[in-house]
Amino acid sequence: MRQKLSKEEILSRLDKEGVRYIRLWFTDILGQLKGMSITRREIEKVLEEGQGFDGSSVEGFVRIEESDLIARPDFETFMIFPWEIGEEKVALMFCDIQYPDGSPYIGDPRYVLKKVLGKIKEKGYTAYIGPEMEYFYFENSERPIMLDKGGYFDYATVDVGPRLRKKTVTAL
Repeated sequence: MRQKLSKEEILSRLDKEGVRYIRLWFTDILGQLKGMSITRREIEKVLEEGQGFDGSSVEGFVRIEESDLIARPDFETFMIFPWEIGEEKVALMFCDIQYPDGSPYIGDPRYVLKKVLGKIKEKGYTAYIGPEMEYFYFENSERPIMLDKGGYFDYATVDVGPRLRKKTVTAL
């Protein structure tokens, strides 16, 4: 588990690293990544109050009559991308989705997960959860011709797959 930084520590890291843009990420009810970008100038207020957005613009979230939602950054998820995007350093934070009164939006997958994990813990169990990364390497972007010729669980292949996998894992 990551260390939860304070607001001051986050601001200090942004300044020290020269980060000018911060991505605020959340998922919709289908698990699709959504988000918005803000500038360094805006982040202090967003860390305190969250970032308002029109929830009716996210498919499956809310109707237009109740569209005001807040993306509240989770300080524990703060990170600076280890690469530059368009020659700029960029940070990101995952957000919890809330109503303007601060109550959780029940359609937020993070809220649902936290609620389920709480119930599991109440019953004396511990849940272990993690992603399974799956991907393919292609020769080029025009045609899906696989670079990796090895089969599932092949240990020693003679193609470029193992080297590319090592580079990918290192980058992640």
